[in-house]
Amino acid sequence: MNYRILDTIANNITKNVHMKKALFLLALVASYLGISQEKLTYQQPSKEILELVDAPLAPSVLLSDDGKHMVLLYRDYYKTIAELSETELRLAGLRINPKTNIGSRTNYYNNIKVKEIGDKEASQVTGLPENPRLSNFKWSPDQSMIAATNTTSEGVELWVLDINQAKVTKLSEAEINANMRDVVNWFKDGKSLLVKMLPKDRKKLINVSEAVPAGPTISSNDGKKAQNRTYQDLLKNPNDEFNFEQLARSELYKISLDGVKTKWMDAAMYSSISFSPDGNYVMVTKVEKPFSYLVPYYRFPSATTIYGSNGNFVSTLLEVPLIEDLPKGFMAVRMGKRELSWRNDKPSSVIYAQALDEGDPETEADYRDEVFQIDAPFDKEGKSLIKLKNRYYRILWGSDGMAVAYDYWWNNRNLKGYLFNPSDNSQDPVIFEDRNYQDVYSDPGNFVTKRTAFGTEVLALKDNSAFLLGEGFTEEGQFPFVDKMDMTSMKKNRLYTSQIEGKKENLIDYNVNKDELLVRIESPNEYPNYYYKSVIKRKGPRQLTNFENPFKSIQNVHKEVITYTREDGLELNGTLYLPVGYDKAKKEKAPMILWAYPREFKDKSSASQNTQNPNEFTYPFWGSPIYWVTKGYVVLDDAAFPIIGEGDEEPNDTFRGQLVANAKAAIDAVDELGYIDRTKVAVGGHSYGAFMVANLLSHSDLFAAGIARSGAYNRTLTPFGFQSEERNYWEAPEVYYTMSPFMHADKMKTPLLLVHGEADNNSGTYPMQSERYFNALKGLGATVRLVMLPKESHGYRAKESILHLLWEQDQWLEKYVKQKDDKGELPAPATKD
Repeated sequence: MNYRILDTIANNITKNVHMKKALFLLALVASYLGISQEKLTYQQPSKEILELVDAPLAPSVLLSDDGKHMVLLYRDYYKTIAELSETELRLAGLRINPKTNIGSRTNYYNNIKVKEIGDKEASQVTGLPENPRLSNFKWSPDQSMIAATNTTSEGVELWVLDINQAKVTKLSEAEINANMRDVVNWFKDGKSLLVKMLPKDRKKLINVSEAVPAGPTISSNDGKKAQNRTYQDLLKNPNDEFNFEQLARSELYKISLDGVKTKWMDAAMYSSISFSPDGNYVMVTKVEKPFSYLVPYYRFPSATTIYGSNGNFVSTLLEVPLIEDLPKGFMAVRMGKRELSWRNDKPSSVIYAQALDEGDPETEADYRDEVFQIDAPFDKEGKSLIKLKNRYYRILWGSDGMAVAYDYWWNNRNLKGYLFNPSDNSQDPVIFEDRNYQDVYSDPGNFVTKRTAFGTEVLALKDNSAFLLGEGFTEEGQFPFVDKMDMTSMKKNRLYTSQIEGKKENLIDYNVNKDELLVRIESPNEYPNYYYKSVIKRKGPRQLTNFENPFKSIQNVHKEVITYTREDGLELNGTLYLPVGYDKAKKEKAPMILWAYPREFKDKSSASQNTQNPNEFTYPFWGSPIYWVTKGYVVLDDAAFPIIGEGDEEPNDTFRGQLVANAKAAIDAVDELGYIDRTKVAVGGHSYGAFMVANLLSHSDLFAAGIARSGAYNRTLTPFGFQSEERNYWEAPEVYYTMSPFMHADKMKTPLLLVHGEADNNSGTYPMQSERYFNALKGLGATVRLVMLPKESHGYRAKESILHLLWEQDQWLEKYVKQKDDKGELPAPATKD
């Protein structure tokens, strides 16, 4: 753009006409040249979309393990832009409101109701604070109470709900520090809580924008490789370091149910806190110095120490240095003890893993990890329990002689399950599961657990058998199941298969001793509700909740899962919605929105599997394209976009070609059904889906317009890997170049709507990604619009932002998709006399 021309025009105008006319003409010239910026207040979408956005949200459900009580938590689905505009500091990977001392993006609940199972109506909880903002819910050991925090304009308070009385009581003033995790923990007796409180000696925070620098900020490296992915919200200077330390420091207090406070431990930067199952010990992890400008706080130095329940020092289990450099690869880990946790079936035993391959996935090793146990008083070396062929994932404890361990390896998508004897490591573990974890058809399900006397979860065993709940995806559809597995022979017996015609049944939990299966049942027009069923006696269902469908206007929309074939023979699928009132017999040609998100696979078999269920409830959340069935659009949602790299080939080696092939197959499939005008198809996506959209519009002519939200478009700005790409830029420069839409901005010939949150915190999707891409497209003459949403992060939260987003998308689709003529061209602009 030649700005000197504009200057010359402006000068000539101002010499010859009145100033007001000059400014008006200058605005016209700028508008004609396409360089004007719009200043809009927040807009709202059409009535059809607005009534879906305003539908009330059903409560979240908490069930006590004994199945006697249900707690209903209510909240507004959206925040307000005023809430997002509250003071926020972004430090070391955290986003904190420094006035209230809690995460600035915390979700809050504003009402609680309680009901006994079997009662028709729930009881309103009394004693709630004015304008409640409740979070950090934590059951008491006997589950008779729930602790929670309430955030006021001045800070965070502690409250406790008595389930039987349906009443809450305030236990502290706004003195809690909720900036780090594990804010509230119950003592074993259930009569007091261990709480993070603001330290008395906290210093005043530095206003970074007003601070006078004492010198430059310097980073250096001594020759070590530190190939870290791009992180957001890192510390940037000594002032940030100071503020982080002040906000992270807490004093630990013991607070009784009558509100009496007793100091338990002096101030430190406490991160995680957990009681041993018997309640006699507390494992505390503290963040330490030096800090880093390269990695978030959870990679700062730390120390993990065991204390008695009285606060007396017992043992230091682990000291971890600053972790700025790791071996390359997703499976790289640091050396030394890691993944510390309490063993759930023992009073006070700590479990941890250690790498056997120096933490380097490139090192050949028969076993990658070894798991150890160390018992109270934690003064001896750990005892080896099991060696694992892959990276340690988790352990489910059953008994002294029986436990189940899992490991995994990302590079080949392998997962293994081991049955082992934790009391005798001379016995070889039995591998009972060895599969590709992306192969959902082979997924055996998850073991059922039960609550112990300690209040922890262990395997639910009966007659030497364990039980599994599976999602039940098959070639024929989804059929969730309950299996009984003999832990000696490893043989399984199927106890239950869900086959409710026209509905989807989610299996939530199974009480083995009571034969009580907790399920959630839904259909496209029936909101999900909870039920109890009997597996053995085949009784039920007994309905527990009665939530109604709030989205009446779309409850009868036609919905189906369609399958179709890519040009290389790969079977794909997507969920197809037809417009409200659409007559399938007439098959009038409608515009279509295709919405998708690419996923990487290492084999074609897993990539072709169908994990969509047409009986799922139709739920139009804020980022959904389903709203547009009310505006005459066909919607193909969650269209399969697999990117496959088998053997030594990486998926991204052929990313673009597979992307276009996926899109063409989807459009061809719906076109063959006779529902759409294929010249009026839009494509949309969020995050990596936005990256997909920009690539599709640059390298195909399949679409009339695109919507790309919060994406990354220049992969050289994420040079040490992105998404599922392990290789750095210097190892695979062609991949980075080929996959970057920014590098191919000159090929963009399709109207593109770019949307991004100004406060995006997602790794790699800096707001700059959209800003720079927009500038490139604008400079090359593309039809493009950039909408930056103030205060919004990677996912959008404020109702004002959501409504404006929907308005922007609706306007874009109306102009560049629906109004196209039969030749795929926009109508000529109207002329003025």
